[in-house]
Amino acid sequence: MKRFFGVLAVVLALSLPSFGQTSTMHQHMAEKLTKQQLLSLIATAKTPTEHQRVAEYYHAKAKDYLAQAKEHEELLAAYKANPSLSTEKNRASTIGHCEYFVQTFKDMAANTQELADMHEQMAKDAETK
Repeated sequence: MKRFFGVLAVVLALSLPSFGQTSTMHQHMAEKLTKQQLLSLIATAKTPTEHQRVAEYYHAKAKDYLAQAKEHEELLAAYKANPSLSTEKNRASTIGHCEYFVQTFKDMAANTQELADMHEQMAKDAETK
């Protein structure tokens, strides 16, 4: 049991720095919008620039979700490689957890990318008006 928690601690310690790094990296890609600014911009966007700003926000979010999916894929591989998980129940729980989040983050990325694409189209449509 101690060995399991030791391995878990190492996996978590290795993955935590990348969680913060991913978010910071994408914040610099597009100007960071607060939730209130995003909601306001969505409610009032008329110009190509305003729609493009929303699209950039969603592109950054989608990339962040894909990075989180990748991190869970790496954790999944680590859990699958560990023959010393104390019980089959622990093994199934940890693997199931990671598989769930890999799929969830991939789905969130796809949905968020669709929003970005819609706002890019709105920006193009606004140019022709």
